[in-house]
Amino acid sequence: MLGGREIVDQLVRFAIAGGLSTVIYSAVYLPLTAYIFRAAQAVYAVPFAFAVAVTAGYFLHSRWSFKGHGTRQPGGRQQTKFVIVQGIGLALNAGFTWGVTALLGLPAWVALIPVVTITPIATFALNRQWVFGGAATHG
Repeated sequence: MLGGREIVDQLVRFAIAGGLSTVIYSAVYLPLTAYIFRAAQAVYAVPFAFAVAVTAGYFLHSRWSFKGHGTRQPGGRQQTKFVIVQGIGLALNAGFTWGVTALLGLPAWVALIPVVTITPIATFALNRQWVFGGAATHG
């Protein structure tokens, strides 16, 4: 079980890795919403941006953010759990983007506010408890 300091360290690593993933997400999302999917169609850019960011995020989080925490399961079970959590994140991002752009008519960049604040908190909790949770294994 991690103590308070270890959880804070893990959260800091998660925030840094998440920040990198956010930069990647934004680097894909913003050009798509500027040149391909305009205004109310900004939600269509979300799957593309999310796919690129989640690929980088998996390696960052599994090898660094949650290093030494929980278990690393052989086979595809852990990766499947990670994909499910990311699917939840994708749904949150799509919902925020659709609500902000299609319903409220705000610029596409405004959707990044809940995308980079609320979604990471939800996915951190799910990754920590469900995907990378369990007894730590070393080796």
